[in-house]
Order: sequence, then structure tokens, then C-alpha cells
Amino acid sequence: MVSSEQRRRQLAREKYERQMQARAEASAKRRKRNAIVAGVLAVVVIGGVSSVAAGVFDSDKKKDDKAASAAPSPSASGKQWATEPAMSIDTAAAYTATMDTSAGKVTFSLDAAKAPHTVNSFVFLAGQQFWDGTKCHRLTTEGIYVLQCGDPTGTGSGGPGYQFADENLTGATYPAGTVAMANSGANTNGSQFFLVYKDTQLPPSYTPFGKITGGLDVLQKIAAAGVQGGGGDGAPATPVNVTGITAAKG
Repeated sequence: MVSSEQRRRQLAREKYERQMQARAEASAKRRKRNAIVAGVLAVVVIGGVSSVAAGVFDSDKKKDDKAASAAPSPSASGKQWATEPAMSIDTAAAYTATMDTSAGKVTFSLDAAKAPHTVNSFVFLAGQQFWDGTKCHRLTTEGIYVLQCGDPTGTGSGGPGYQFADENLTGATYPAGTVAMANSGANTNGSQFFLVYKDTQLPPSYTPFGKITGGLDVLQKIAAAGVQGGGGDGAPATPVNVTGITAAKG
């Protein structure tokens, strides 16, 4: 027999997954719309300045070949990239990360051996200062106990422009202290991640790639303050503004 508490947790998990699916659909529509607009703009630009651009970009390309081999090329829309960054980390080494926020500091280790592409992307984005000035936009306090961060738009649907495959899912669990990727379906990882502040039951669908080593009390304090407007899922009542995330080897 299913208890009322088990049923409540089940409903919370189902709500979380429905919301992620809805965001995925909205994101797909937005990408399609942006692609159409970008295509129209590209035709206008190429038609109007192709002779000038040919000389300028030819020269710039020679200067930037080395940098381009280490990192993907940004798109015209700011800090966005068309492809996942090239592998540049040492998968046999230990990596750590520090997240400085208005609510306090959180540190965690990164598991490069079990989630190499995830950690490589995380280290790349941290080096690009991608998360500086963003906010943790979502807190869940019923059934699932996570603080979700990493969206540059703060809406729950933003990302770095590229996506990469899931990793480290076999037997994945989400006890307190887990750092894992948020996603909108299989193999849709980008820049959003969540920090688990209390043991949480989730299906093994979210790539775990780190463990909190300091600041779990910061997360628990944020959770204790609750969600804006009440309820168990939404923007945290205590604003969590990310001033910077750094990642380092060793």
C-alpha cells in the first residue's frame, strides 16, 4: 500500500519531469525560430558585405586557428556556442569548483573520470565566466530537494547553445551533496545543473558529476527560507545571485 507521503513524493517527481518536458518543447520552438531569423540575417549580410568580409575574416581566421581548435566558435548572439567544446581536461586528474553566491559559497569536487564530457563542459564554461551574474532560478522543497542554477536567462530554458550526451547514469542516485545536470530529456545537457541539499529520489536520468565538499549548510539555509509565494517549487525566497564559478585542476 502506498502511503500519503510516498504518493506526495511521486506527484512531486512527476510534476518536476512534466515541467522539464514543457521547457524542452518551448526551447525547441525558440531554437527553430532563431534559426529562421539567423538564416534571413545571414543572407542580408552576405549579400551586402561579402567582398569586404572576405578579406577581414581571412586574416582573422589565421590568427584564431589555434584558439578555435581548443574551444568552439561563439555564435552571433553573445556567449553561445554552436558545438560542445573540444576535450581539454585530464580525465585522470581531480578537479574542483567554487561557486560564489550572494547567499554564500559552495564548493564541490568534479568527477572527470566518470563524467568527462560533463566536467569538460563545466570547466570550459567556468573559464568563460559564463555563469557570472546569473542566478539560481529554481528551488524545490517537496519530494525533490534541489537548488537549480546555471541558466543565463534565469527562465529555466536557457543554455550555452550546444548540448551533449548523458553520462554516468548506470545506478545513479541523488543523495544530499550530489551535483548533477538538469536537462529537458535524454542527451540535452547544457549549462543548467542542480545541487541536492537533502537525499532525493529521482530516476537515473540526470548526469551526476560532482560532490559538494563545502557549503551544504548554505543550501539548507536557502531551502529553509522556502519558495517565493509559498509552495514547494519555484524561485527561492532568498535570492541566490551567482557572482562567479571557478573550476581548477587539483
